[in-house]
Amino acid sequence: MNWDDVRMFLAVARTGQILAASRRLGVNHATLGRRVTALEEDLRTRLLIRRTNGCELTAEGEVFFRAAERMETEMLAAQASTGRIDTAIAGTVRIGAPDGFGVSFLASRLGRLTRRHPELKLQLVPVPRSFSLSQREADIAITIERPEQGRLVSSKLTDYTLGLYASGTYLDEAGTPGTVEALKSHPRIGYVEDLIFSPSLNFTGEVMRDWDASFEISSAIGQTEAVRSGAGIGILHDYVARQYPELVRVLPETVIRRSYWTTYHETTRDLMRLRTVVEFLKELVEEEGHIFV
Repeated sequence: MNWDDVRMFLAVARTGQILAASRRLGVNHATLGRRVTALEEDLRTRLLIRRTNGCELTAEGEVFFRAAERMETEMLAAQASTGRIDTAIAGTVRIGAPDGFGVSFLASRLGRLTRRHPELKLQLVPVPRSFSLSQREADIAITIERPEQGRLVSSKLTDYTLGLYASGTYLDEAGTPGTVEALKSHPRIGYVEDLIFSPSLNFTGEVMRDWDASFEISSAIGQTEAVRSGAGIGILHDYVARQYPELVRVLPETVIRRSYWTTYHETTRDLMRLRTVVEFLKELVEEEGHIFV
């Protein structure tokens, strides 16, 4: 059995598409398809059901996927323990991040790192969700809670604050609430409650017992845009809201505090490309830490 074939199968299984997997691995999609077929022939079983809109694991594929993940973990651990881990700052590193941090902070700054290391390819996935590092959905995850389970390495990246905001135009028309109780007479913007993937995102409970948003958006950036449009009052990241002069802080004594953590799987800790990205993230935050508090 060829380990490269197994590695390619894992990529297809995780993305659900041969084309998406080929892009992540940097190989031709036809070549990737042939390598997965070769693996199936070696195993004498069908691992994937291939359709025009993606791939689905067969029952045998599900069993082999779990075995292949154990193989991957052991392979990385063996490479690390024998010193045969890559020392080149090259290859692909995928960063999963909350959309506020990913879009408003990282997206405009990561280009500095790729200019330093032209052979390094970065993939930024700034979406409002959590990422499974054990399933390699991301190589590095920026989380808002420190993971307590799994073979993960975590370190605090930065603390940050959130507060209540409205647009100046909205406040001119509706008036500025002077108390938390007065917020009840204003339309409020918040997360879609059943899509909150972390208890730390339940900001509203720290402001008032029943936030009861009239406009729910499952994205921090979406909430910012809604508040900017004059749709009501929302709880926004201070480092994001300060970028927009039309936004006005409401009840400035109300401050919510959270932290970002950098997390990756311990079996990848000796990969030079991963360490380089982690150190760069720390560098960025140290340089601009003042914007988060």
